[in-house]
Amino acid sequence: MPAPLKQTARRTLLVTSAALASLALTAPVSPAAPIPSPSASPSASPSGRPSASASASASASASASATPPAKMSSLGGARLGRAGTQVQLGAGAPVLPKDLTARSWIVADAESGQVLAAHNAHWRLPPASTMKMLFADTLLPRFPRTTPYKVAPKDLEGLGAGSSLVGIKEGETYSVHDLWLGVFLRSGNDAVHVLSSMNGGVADTVRQMNEHADELQALDTDVVSPDGYDAPGQVSSAYDLTLIARSGLQKKDFREYCSTLTAKFPGATTKNKKGRTVRETFEIQNTNRLLTGDYDISQYPGIAGVKNGNTTNAGATFTGVAERDGRVLLVTVMNPEKDGHNEVYKETAALFDWGFQAAGKVAPVGELVPPRNAALSSAQPGAGAGEGGEAGGTGNVSGKPVAGAATEDGSRGVWVAMAISGGVLALLAAAVFLVNRRWPLPDLVRRRR
Repeated sequence: MPAPLKQTARRTLLVTSAALASLALTAPVSPAAPIPSPSASPSASPSGRPSASASASASASASASATPPAKMSSLGGARLGRAGTQVQLGAGAPVLPKDLTARSWIVADAESGQVLAAHNAHWRLPPASTMKMLFADTLLPRFPRTTPYKVAPKDLEGLGAGSSLVGIKEGETYSVHDLWLGVFLRSGNDAVHVLSSMNGGVADTVRQMNEHADELQALDTDVVSPDGYDAPGQVSSAYDLTLIARSGLQKKDFREYCSTLTAKFPGATTKNKKGRTVRETFEIQNTNRLLTGDYDISQYPGIAGVKNGNTTNAGATFTGVAERDGRVLLVTVMNPEKDGHNEVYKETAALFDWGFQAAGKVAPVGELVPPRNAALSSAQPGAGAGEGGEAGGTGNVSGKPVAGAATEDGSRGVWVAMAISGGVLALLAAAVFLVNRRWPLPDLVRRRR
């Protein structure tokens, strides 16, 4: 087994062992309720992630059929694994918008993690450029934003035909900050490939993205191309994209980039009339129409990101985050069947409106699960410190085993210690996650206004 897979398996086993030991210690009389399987999809691998062959067939069928599979993952709650719309209206709750045509969507409270309503939440569909959220959440902590990089011809190899581009030129030098602006604002596949080259190449980046998806429990997601370009077997789900966005939004730089409307981007290096070398710039604008508005849609009040996408196979996809009266909601919409201009944004806006009106008047139909590594991260010195020193970052968790691992003789005393530490870790993980999932999004929105 390759070393990265061993590390992932070892990390998963450690978390599972601690959780089971904690249950055994704290609930000796009544057995714990069964935990839903991470994936109810057929042909699943031992990790809970569907096999590559199942992924390829799922991708092919997703683009050819508008019918969700009979079995989907129940991660986050049994109702989220059911086909069709899931909602539980209470007294005074508004009805859902009647003109929704998306194959899959979800409305969730970003802070509590409660899923207010969903439609085919775990349907594995092509994600298009919303996959860039996972790319950013995986790589953002790895390079300081001031790091310069000179682009070589090989860095731009393998770009798909018709890719969205920000306009990166061979031989020019860009800062990491420039490249991330290109990723978030223009959805530039060229910027993704350059950052992937800095990270060891596309193959290494794809592997790391899949590992990070596993840590986030985004088990419907299989990454094939880091930019979200259509590829056989590349799938995600409304549930997973919402998990990924929620993780990314805990990073300061992620919040900044995904909420930026316009920026100056470096152009070509030329000589002016006086013979001096100068670097031209040009303006780029965010392609998220709920941020910028368009002729047929207004900027959504309180919007603060996140990412849009559109390809032939995926159709239009979008995950957005917005704040109103101190409440932060996440909405993901995948592939509206109505062929209207900006339809994905119009359906997202309708779901945001419903979510803000329905909050407190509906019973949740599921929840957004915490990352697998929540227990491990809470036990590390300085745990929960994300990019920029913020709490809640998931990209720079060491993943090293916690103190109290079993010794070679496997004595009973060690297992008791593990059980005790497992119970403490579970409590710490819950507390850390509750604290870390409160983000300063309202401040971000006020500054932008």
